[in-house]
Amino acid sequence: MNIEGYIAQIVKNAKTASRNIASANTTIKNTALNHIAEGIVSSTTMLKAENEKDVIPAQKAGLSDAIIDRLRLTDSRIKDMAEGIKQIINLPDPVGDVIWERTRPNGLQIQKVRVPIGVIVIIYESRPNVTADAAALCLKAGNAVILRGGKESIHSNIAIYKILSSALERAGLDKHCIQLVEIIEREAIDYLLKADQYVDVVIPRGGEALIRAVVEKSTIPVIKHYKGVCHVFVDEFANLKMAEDVCFNAKVQRPATCNAMETMLVHEKVASVFLPNIARRLLDAKVEIRGCNKTCKILSNVKQATEEDFYNEYLDLILNVKVVNSLDDAILHITKYGSNHSDAIITEDVNNALKFTKEVDSAAVYVNASTRFTDGYEFGMGAEIGISTDKLHARGPMGLEELTSYKFVVFGNGQLRK
Repeated sequence: MNIEGYIAQIVKNAKTASRNIASANTTIKNTALNHIAEGIVSSTTMLKAENEKDVIPAQKAGLSDAIIDRLRLTDSRIKDMAEGIKQIINLPDPVGDVIWERTRPNGLQIQKVRVPIGVIVIIYESRPNVTADAAALCLKAGNAVILRGGKESIHSNIAIYKILSSALERAGLDKHCIQLVEIIEREAIDYLLKADQYVDVVIPRGGEALIRAVVEKSTIPVIKHYKGVCHVFVDEFANLKMAEDVCFNAKVQRPATCNAMETMLVHEKVASVFLPNIARRLLDAKVEIRGCNKTCKILSNVKQATEEDFYNEYLDLILNVKVVNSLDDAILHITKYGSNHSDAIITEDVNNALKFTKEVDSAAVYVNASTRFTDGYEFGMGAEIGISTDKLHARGPMGLEELTSYKFVVFGNGQLRK
């Protein structure tokens, strides 16, 4: 196969289709989305069968349980995919929204109007649900999208894509509004990343190595979704029962996600009381704990943490624990080792809470809640493209509005500039 020619045709088709979808009204887009949701549910048996073609080789290859979990499609996850799309149907269409308007002294009427970005490339790993989520969001926001999933989920992605493509045609939309790169050769990504004549933005979702590679190779603007080294700080004024429940949820509820806690920081004044209780729950849940020197003195059955450990995004049942001297020390630790994703403080001291939210420079900062809520569904945005750790254009969960740009529309009656 001529990979360069294959990608060239895909990006050209996307550019043409982007004009079709940009002018589609809300009713047509929602009709297509409804067909997608119905198709996913009615194809549950087929999707699970195709997914097994990915899961079984991954297991034989010895991939971690966390990766297998990200890859697997269950009845509930397939249902969740469909429900996420239905949520998007119920969300307001951002295209055409007037962000602001004003009339100048010379009579010019100026509007700042929300418009689609155009053609979006999304490169992702493991999770086949991203295929449906990303496609649905881009469709509702009026964008053409090119999807390139990981080779480990190729059968699942192709199965989902067939449902997407059929839904577009049923709704009378150009089927090239959503395209999947169906070849697994890495060379395909290299050609995609150079197609700046046709593609407006690239959004990579996956491990840090993938994202850095995309940033280095791309001639197209990239919205980065770097790793999630998330922290929960248990303050000296914390409700310790609440802290125990939040920390357990943040680590154990679904450890293979980017918003799971990777490091737990504990104020030294409560460490001797708090750590034995939370450690018991974590160890029972098969969490491997890696502690600082002070932690190891309190807990005899944990490993010694290294300096490098505190930079790690494990995406697994492994947790760093560090005892800190103060709130300031906790903030300094997060500043040094964190990834500007999601960080939380557990405290009943209002001033400490406000200081934490002001000084921790992350996309999502929590007071007395689990970091696991950094998610498009949980924020009421419907499905999400991902969690942006960038500061320009989009930050945090990327939903519909984050998949649009804007233009200025100016109405006059013959004004001339002097």
